[in-house]
Amino acid sequence: MYEHLTQLDNIRLNFNPDGLVLLNITLGVIMFGVALGIKLSNFKKIITIPKPVIVGVVSQFLILPAMSFLLVVLLKDYITQGVALGIILVAACPGGNISNFISSLAKGNVELSVSLTAVSTILAVFLTPLNFALWGGLYIDFASSQTASELLKPITIDKFQMFLSVLTLLGIPIVLGMLFSWKFPSLTKKIVKPIQTISIVIFMAFVVIAFIKNYNYFVDYIAWIMVVVLIHNAVALLSGFTFASIFGIKRRNRRSITIETGIQNSGLALVLLFNDKIFDPDLPIGGMLFIAAWWGIWHIVSGLGLAVFLNKVPLKTF
Repeated sequence: MYEHLTQLDNIRLNFNPDGLVLLNITLGVIMFGVALGIKLSNFKKIITIPKPVIVGVVSQFLILPAMSFLLVVLLKDYITQGVALGIILVAACPGGNISNFISSLAKGNVELSVSLTAVSTILAVFLTPLNFALWGGLYIDFASSQTASELLKPITIDKFQMFLSVLTLLGIPIVLGMLFSWKFPSLTKKIVKPIQTISIVIFMAFVVIAFIKNYNYFVDYIAWIMVVVLIHNAVALLSGFTFASIFGIKRRNRRSITIETGIQNSGLALVLLFNDKIFDPDLPIGGMLFIAAWWGIWHIVSGLGLAVFLNKVPLKTF
């Protein structure tokens, strides 16, 4: 079975330049919509209620990448190099844009969720490239020690270019969104929900179209990718819940930290993967693309499912 899966990394998915431009624009609109809900008061939570914010950020940018690295090491005999690095890249990204809605549905602390989204999105400009370079580099070293060097084609990135890309994709839309919200508060209240909804729908449509255009590839590999993403997402949610529990975080806050850790901005991962200035098109990144694309669908399904479950569970028991 593994021999069959090794072909996955060398697959080149069918995307046209116009589609990739649309994906970049969509991600920009998504982050602009996220920024419309961010206020400077969200950052003050670090001072007024530092513990849950710090625990949430550490869970997102340290615990999740570390657990993801351990996961790919444990699955070394069942996953390809590209899939392993796809898992690490997704884990290095900030929380997903629907985490605040899911936190609300789960009876979590929405204010904390928004604060974590704000802080993690800003920190991601620096920590996403850093985490991927660190944990991805460790995995490449590990994989090289396990496999004959001539059979392994290392996936390397331009770290500075990745930083610039993340700064452009996250930093600029966030700044513009916050400025717009500050200058036009009344208009912001009217458009924030429609913009967030429309951008999510467009992103989902992009992923669906990608599936259709690459149907034959997905038929061959999607069942296996679904299992890998399911396991990784479960690890992410469990890591957030466990880490928050260890530090005695209150139940409502714990629910929000769990969700923030388990909902990832896989759209950012996709955009970075399609940037040929970061990832050379000749590199074997097919597995990375599959992981990021399916994450974009699955974390919504799992997040909503978890939220519906938690909504019915009294806070005093969980």
